[in-house]
Amino acid sequence: MNAWQLPEGIDELTHDQALTFEMLRRSLIDLYTSKGFGLVIPPMVEYVDSLLLTSDSVNEKTFKFLDPVSGKMLGVHADITPQIARIDARRANNTIEKYCYINAILQTSADDFYDSRSPIQAGAELYGADDISADVEIIELMLESLKLLSIDPIVISLGNVAIFDALINQASLTNLQAAELRQIFTRRSSPDLAVFIANNSVANASAFSALMKLEGNSPILEQALDLFSEYPQALSAIKDLQAIDEKLQAKGIQATYDLAELKTYEYHTGVVFSAYNQNYSKALAKGGRYNGIGESFGRSRAATGFSFDLKFLSQSK
Repeated sequence: MNAWQLPEGIDELTHDQALTFEMLRRSLIDLYTSKGFGLVIPPMVEYVDSLLLTSDSVNEKTFKFLDPVSGKMLGVHADITPQIARIDARRANNTIEKYCYINAILQTSADDFYDSRSPIQAGAELYGADDISADVEIIELMLESLKLLSIDPIVISLGNVAIFDALINQASLTNLQAAELRQIFTRRSSPDLAVFIANNSVANASAFSALMKLEGNSPILEQALDLFSEYPQALSAIKDLQAIDEKLQAKGIQATYDLAELKTYEYHTGVVFSAYNQNYSKALAKGGRYNGIGESFGRSRAATGFSFDLKFLSQSK
């Protein structure tokens, strides 16, 4: 192997690429701080327990090694959000807190969101506000970020993982069955869902079949209210989406809705959203709500935020 060859999925920026990235990084930080989001620079390495937050997805993507100093297991951050939860938990007040960051992360494998194993994650997170105005603020900031990167037009897709969770709560499934069903929805596979329902006793099978197909513009939300009228948790989640849709439309922002969207980390608890552009084959930015994320640090807080790979987007035009 050549000594100058980089590992698979690991890349670098040089010369004009690096200059373009740095100019955009500075512009984004100026944007975020002008909106009241404080810049944080979390460490590259932490104790593994602080990085995972009981998330299997983050666990699978985290490089781990034994610390020769402490004798404890360390991890290289694969996602910044758990670190923001730790930082927020250290604050002594219950006020609304806003954070932003642009940090290199490292993942054991690339996925359908990050193009490489060494993306540079940029994002903003808002803690301490449980109302939908916080989600709208974060969505607007995500849109401003992409426009600053000269990506336009942008299509926003929203969902709410609480709808799926509401159906799971009444499905009478084992933990293993529930995990398998979640993976089927993550893959968005109707044939696999049909096989699962045929091979398992699912108390509300028709509801899952209906959910798999619920995708479209805002009128789909009224249809969902009728379909899931027997699920109070689902109704509340759908009404949250309607309220967000009303606020976005008032600002001239049109959104589509995918109520079966589950391509999220396990710590997401409610509204989730993604941004798309016709020139790209995948989501450019993603985010959502993750209430209670600081619980493992002794301080459960409402939270919402978004992130994207600045290294990829800065070089893709």
